[in-house]
Amino acid sequence: MAAVLLEKALADAGLADQVVVSSAGTYAMEGSPASKGAVQAMAARGLDLAEHRGQQLDAPRVLAADLILVMEEEHRRTIFHTWPQALRRTFLLSEMSGAHESITDPYGLEQPAYDATAALLADYVQAGFPAVLKRLGLASSPARA
Repeated sequence: MAAVLLEKALADAGLADQVVVSSAGTYAMEGSPASKGAVQAMAARGLDLAEHRGQQLDAPRVLAADLILVMEEEHRRTIFHTWPQALRRTFLLSEMSGAHESITDPYGLEQPAYDATAALLADYVQAGFPAVLKRLGLASSPARA
């Protein structure tokens, strides 16, 4: 859900052609579709997750990434233990907006949990978008008068 929300924010900012957003999980089941709850939560926001397929986080993805946004501290620890060189580029999504909160995966819960998680993710993507752009070297310069 976070990836599609970030893709939307990039598209709205006219930056979709400058950033590749990829979603991979530390415990993802390779090739599995997005959960029904996630698909419905994103559809309610006009976004499509129907074609999403799970990908396992691996060395090529980690080493190629300019920025890695994780949902939980456990994810960051997994990356640190497996690819310590990626730690400086790995952040909680919430940190981009100045918070420090893990976002729990609602997998297996009822639809209201997915909807609440989608709202939380959308808030963090929106609030943290300037920091994401800055980390990617895409922060816009202040307008000159």
